[in-house]
Amino acid sequence: MLRLGRLGLVLLAGVACGAPPPAPPAGGLDRADEPRLRNLRQLTFGGQNAEAYWSPDGESLVFQSTRGDLACDQIFRIAAGGGEPHQVSVGDGRTTCGFFFPDGSLVYASTHAHGPGCLWTPDRSQGYVWPLHPEMDLWRADADGGNARLLFQSDGYDAEATVCARDGRVLFTSTRSGDPELYVMQADGSGLRQLTDTPGYDGGGFFSPDCSKIVWRASRPTGDALADYRALLARHRVRPGNLEIFVMDADGSDVVQVTDNGAANFAPYMHPDNQRILFSSNLGDPRGRSFDLYLIRVDGTGLEPVTRHPDFDGFPMWSPDGRRLAFASNRNNRVRGETNVFVADWVD
Repeated sequence: MLRLGRLGLVLLAGVACGAPPPAPPAGGLDRADEPRLRNLRQLTFGGQNAEAYWSPDGESLVFQSTRGDLACDQIFRIAAGGGEPHQVSVGDGRTTCGFFFPDGSLVYASTHAHGPGCLWTPDRSQGYVWPLHPEMDLWRADADGGNARLLFQSDGYDAEATVCARDGRVLFTSTRSGDPELYVMQADGSGLRQLTDTPGYDGGGFFSPDCSKIVWRASRPTGDALADYRALLARHRVRPGNLEIFVMDADGSDVVQVTDNGAANFAPYMHPDNQRILFSSNLGDPRGRSFDLYLIRVDGTGLEPVTRHPDFDGFPMWSPDGRRLAFASNRNNRVRGETNVFVADWVD
């Protein structure tokens, strides 16, 4: 889970909603230099909207958004064909990373049990860093957001939860050991198991569609970088400038590093064929500010750019049948810095 402003690698300014949506460019939103995307549609209009993840039936998406008079992210649900988003988080605290269980119910991370406000936002005195709020806990709710109940809580940051589409196992990141590591547990919060145990941030993990593999982002600092990492972590922060994509078996074995480019690579998701990964990266921009989607094989070969927009594209997820792609982008903005949710037909 990456936030916008939790996990935005780009500094994005929040804006109010309510103005008419921007008209699509002549000829629609499709771009000739993005041949894998066809019939591109914009689902949200204004504010910060990201991490849109498909329901098991492919009919809707759950996403996080700062919109209207919200001071920080809440979780929303929207029909895959568009329409008015419906808030499904309780409305207090700061939230991140909504995801569906196989039965259509929801998991998300929230700080609302610790107070109604948005908590702190890190200053930029030490550069661009992500907060790891220790007040974040995992909550489960019905499909409409009702009946929210605590699923998992520790003394540390517990967030970035995703779910196995077959049996409902929950994959998430926690700092309960003192370092951000990946954990897996049953859908009811039992059977907790730690999967990673290497100094550095491990997060943003997803099961492959058949749940046999896990793909995630990680930092592996050494030397002075490790000392800097630990100093920031003591203040509940991490620096996201160097993240690589990894794959492992769902039990934590057979770890393979997929990328090794020194860039900020994040939001990996595996195709239903279990052979290809989509991820977001600034590897194509020497300034490190523009993020695009890239396709790569699980063995690290066949790198291919998928998006070419000059600003931000991130958080890709294929629909359960692999025929559509949801992602977040700065394209077609009404105001610079907006991030919206888009869906396109995937061309294989």
